[in-house]
Amino acid sequence: MDSNQKIISALRNAGRPMRPGEIAEAAGLDKKDVEKAIKAMVAEGKIHSPKRCFYDLKS
Repeated sequence: MDSNQKIISALRNAGRPMRPGEIAEAAGLDKKDVEKAIKAMVAEGKIHSPKRCFYDLKS
């Protein structure tokens, strides 16, 4: 499973918007790697930021 899949899985399991640090902890990844992946995933439209510094899956 790659980083993006782990991030999506962590968000799906949480069922709520999460901060990058929380996502990193839940996915077992480094926070810096998660932040880079989040930036790319937001640009691709896979996830969104419902409020500042929080990220969630697009419905």
